Parts: sequence; C-alpha cells; structure tokens
Amino acid sequence: MLNKCIFIGRLTRDPELRHGGTGIAIATFTLAVNRFNNQEADFLPIKLFKKQAENAANYLKKGSLCAVEARVQTGSYEKDGKKQFTTDFVANQVVFLDQKSSNDSKNEQPVEISDDDLPF
Repeated sequence: MLNKCIFIGRLTRDPELRHGGTGIAIATFTLAVNRFNNQEADFLPIKLFKKQAENAANYLKKGSLCAVEARVQTGSYEKDGKKQFTTDFVANQVVFLDQKSSNDSKNEQPVEISDDDLPF
C-alpha cells in the first residue's frame, strides 16, 4: 500500500507551534495549492512533528513557498452528538523554495528539512 502526496504551495498563515503532552513539538499550517487551471486553489492542513516542526516555525512564514511530501491521515471526533471527520497531511519532508533576499548569497540551494522518526 502507498500513502504519499507531494504538494507545492504557499503558506496562508505563519506556522503555529505547540508542544504535545509528552513535550513533542507540533507545528501546523495551511498550504494553498493551485489547481491545474490556476483559477482555484485548495487549502491543505499540514502537520509537522519534532525538529521539523521547530524548523518550520523558525523559517517559514505567511506567503512562503515550499514543497511538502506528506501522507494523508484521517480521523473523527464527536461534537454536539454529531460525528465530525478530519483530514490532515502529515509531512515527512519539507523543502523551502523561496529565494533568499539580495543581501544573502545568490547561489544557495533550497533548504530541506525532514524527520524520519515521527512519533507514531
């Protein structure tokens, strides 16, 4: 079986960093990804864990362009007696694609962060 997605898009807001009950860093953000016709976009909820979450919170911001390799994770919960369903994309790898400013080196390669030892 295969559960793998690759997206390139821009963050709609700064990453939100928090720490779970065991102290593991968790970052979330929404990635806007254009559809093929470029007239519409999908807004995807992205989750990152551990060092990858901290790096994203430190280096990404609203409008940043990045590539995300992730897996789909679904879940559900009860709210007001009704079952609610969730879909998240848990990132295995994030590549920062924005160009550095003119004050920085012009020949820099995109920054890549990944974390293979996810907490699940």
